[in-house]
Amino acid sequence: MTEPTSTEYPEEGQPVTTPEPTIEAMEAVEEAAVEAESEAAVESEVESESEAEVESAEIEADAVADDVEAEVGTAAEIPAVFIERPVQTVGRRKEAIVRVRLMPGNGKFTLNGKSLETYFPNKLHQQLIREPLVTVEKTERFDIFANLQGGGTSGQAGALRLAIARALIEVDAEDRPSLKRAGFLTRDARATERKKYGLKKARKAPQYSKR
Repeated sequence: MTEPTSTEYPEEGQPVTTPEPTIEAMEAVEEAAVEAESEAAVESEVESESEAEVESAEIEADAVADDVEAEVGTAAEIPAVFIERPVQTVGRRKEAIVRVRLMPGNGKFTLNGKSLETYFPNKLHQQLIREPLVTVEKTERFDIFANLQGGGTSGQAGALRLAIARALIEVDAEDRPSLKRAGFLTRDARATERKKYGLKKARKAPQYSKR
């Protein structure tokens, strides 16, 4: 066997010298460190993006659930109106006769081809006609078409209210107690008393003179 030379193994008493790294080795180490940092940054970005996507998906799912609950709640509060055919009723008051046709709609009135405000300019008459719909909270769920004949303005308004109330209970029988309690289903039998023979009016007599 050949003995090691002094270049391979230092002699006793001499310091061990480590070779200085070359420029190429230092550059390789720096490149490796930069690559490791870039990979770590990419991984952190991917993680943050995935977390943001999960959070946004959860928020969207919550919003959709809230919308569905709101729609279900509104549908439960306001039941749908199903009418196979238009509901037709008749109302009378004094000499007036009103025929009404009730259909699903948005609260539109058509009275002898005119709107409610045009046919009844008096606000009191308009309020009186809408009372049955307000009582059952269905002011914007039906369209009303009416044919009014005979009598005056007040008589036609009362007859129209009676016809609307009768049509509402045909659509939904559960509305009858509230309408009956309010007096909208009672036919007002009051009318002008007939004139009598020998009198000026129904009860007004001519002035009496004893002498």
